[in-house]
Amino acid sequence: MNWDALDFVVFIALLLAVGVAYKLATRMAANNTYRFGVGLALAASFILIWVNGAVGIIGNEDNEANMLYLGVLAVGIVGAALARFRPRGMARALLATAIAQAAVAIVALVAGWGSSGPAWPADVLVLTAFFVALWLGSALLFRRAAFQTGIGD
Repeated sequence: MNWDALDFVVFIALLLAVGVAYKLATRMAANNTYRFGVGLALAASFILIWVNGAVGIIGNEDNEANMLYLGVLAVGIVGAALARFRPRGMARALLATAIAQAAVAIVALVAGWGSSGPAWPADVLVLTAFFVALWLGSALLFRRAAFQTGIGD
């Protein structure tokens, strides 16, 4: 990969956005499990954006089908906002994000998107499993935080 100045600017902007989001989210919660859930969700978001922009998940980075992953992130963001960042609602939002991640992969595989890639379909399957595990891990942390704090919906 040959990075130019724009790549570095985007990388720094992503790091700053994740850092600020983490700081804001953790200020609102004293529960460490909740903080770990936020950290895992933000790390998954960062990695998803970075991998998708750098090399792509479906085919290469130029494949327009990779834009569907913005929808995966939108599911998590909208779900978190609707949950008002409460732990039980966050668990549901992250579960929905994991389902959205899997749905993108299923559509890509059925449609044959990215099939010209050298590692297709393994690349889509492995990366999807990785991200689904991250989203579900975060959901489980939020679920545990809800039980620890006794905070419901």
